[in-house]
Amino acid sequence: MTDKNPAFDTYIEKSADFAKPILNHLRSLVHKACPATEEKIKWGFPHFEYKNDMLCHFASFKNHCAFGFWKGSLMKDQWLKENAESENAMGHYGKITSLKDLPADKIIIAHIKEAMRLNDEGIKAPRTKQGKISPVETPEYFLKEIKTNKKSLVNWEKFSNSHKKEYVEWIIEAKRDETRDKRMEQAIEWIAEGKGRNWKYQK
Repeated sequence: MTDKNPAFDTYIEKSADFAKPILNHLRSLVHKACPATEEKIKWGFPHFEYKNDMLCHFASFKNHCAFGFWKGSLMKDQWLKENAESENAMGHYGKITSLKDLPADKIIIAHIKEAMRLNDEGIKAPRTKQGKISPVETPEYFLKEIKTNKKSLVNWEKFSNSHKKEYVEWIIEAKRDETRDKRMEQAIEWIAEGKGRNWKYQK
C-alpha cells in the first residue's frame, strides 16, 4: 500500500466530528480498491491519483461531506453521469452527512475500479467549458475590506473561482460578527501574500 499523506490526516482531524468517520471510511475504501493510489492535496482538499492522473476526491464542509470522481461523466453508472453533467457541487454522492448516506461499500469499490480502468486506458476527462463558470458573488463588506489593501485586490482579481469561493464561504459561515471580522482580517493578510484559503494543506 502506498504511504499515506500526513496532510490528509491533518485535513480529516480539522474536519467536523460528523465528517471524520465518513472521510476515514472513504479513504480506506479507495486504498482497498486501489492500493497504488497516491494521496495529494489539490485546490485545498484531498485528491487520490492513480497512474499520474486524477482518480477521485473528497471534501468536508460545515454540514456535509462530498465525494466525487474526476471522470464521473465518462463512467457507466447513469446516476454518476447525471450528477457529473449537472456539475453538482455536492459531489457524485450528493450531500453526505453520515455513513448511512453512502452507497454500499461494494458499489463504491466498483465505482473506484471503473475510474481506475479509465486511467489504465489513458482516457482523459472532458474539458470544462469556461463559459459555464459563473463568477463568485463576493459580499460587499468583504470586497470593501479587500480594496483597502492594494496587494490583496490585485491578487483577488487573479484568483480562480475556486480560490475565491473558499474564502467567501469561510467568511459568510461565521456566526458572530466578531468571528467574521477576525476571519476577514486573516483573509486579507493571506490574500495579500497570494495564498489560498487552505494554503496550509497544500504542498
